[in-house]
Amino acid sequence: MKFPRVIRLDASDLHVFEQPAEVGEWAVPGSFAFIGVDATALTGKTKIAFASGWLGTQTWGRASLVEVAEIDEAAFHAVIERLAQLFASAYGAPSLVEALPAARAEAEDAAALADHKTGTLLAIEREPGDPEPDGAASFRERVRLITPQRATDHARIWEITSDSEE
Repeated sequence: MKFPRVIRLDASDLHVFEQPAEVGEWAVPGSFAFIGVDATALTGKTKIAFASGWLGTQTWGRASLVEVAEIDEAAFHAVIERLAQLFASAYGAPSLVEALPAARAEAEDAAALADHKTGTLLAIEREPGDPEPDGAASFRERVRLITPQRATDHARIWEITSDSEE
């Protein structure tokens, strides 16, 4: 199974997010953190987290990019358990048992987003949406594939040869 894993191409995440995710931790979109939030009123690092942050499942920090990576069954179940604990401790789930279905759905959704070639980079974008009929805030979310240029895609500009003995 494939799953999003935090990657850091430069140090920017360390400066733009209140709590940056650690490289190598499994990640989910984490959009549940913004349900009911008026995104138009967000400012600073919270606004950046809303607009472009994946949620690491160990530190609960944010990351700008994730890569598609292979996850084994034990690690996948650990992600589900950590999410269920978060839902119970921070988002009002009545118990760990009752949080497990929502945690599993979040993890399965993240795995579905990672249905690409291993190593593919993914970015997430969120923007405020139109208010719901009851006046509640909403937002739109999309995941973009980032196709990095690889060194092998470039023309060779020099060649290494052995010294000649003349």
